[in-house]
Amino acid sequence: MGPKDEARERLQQMREKAQQLTEAAEKATDPKERQRLQEKARKLQSQTEQESLLRSGDIYPTD
Repeated sequence: MGPKDEARERLQQMREKAQQLTEAAEKATDPKERQRLQEKARKLQSQTEQESLLRSGDIYPTD
């Protein structure tokens, strides 16, 4: 497995983790826990997006 494949796999794992966090937030009954999970998912999604853009040659972060 080359570096590109490893990076692609890592990004996929990050996306899956963000999805899991989003689902956990939807199921959370405590409003503070829900908010914490949603924020964590958003940060991970943003990080994944930025890494994906950087790897595709777009050097300007979206934030």
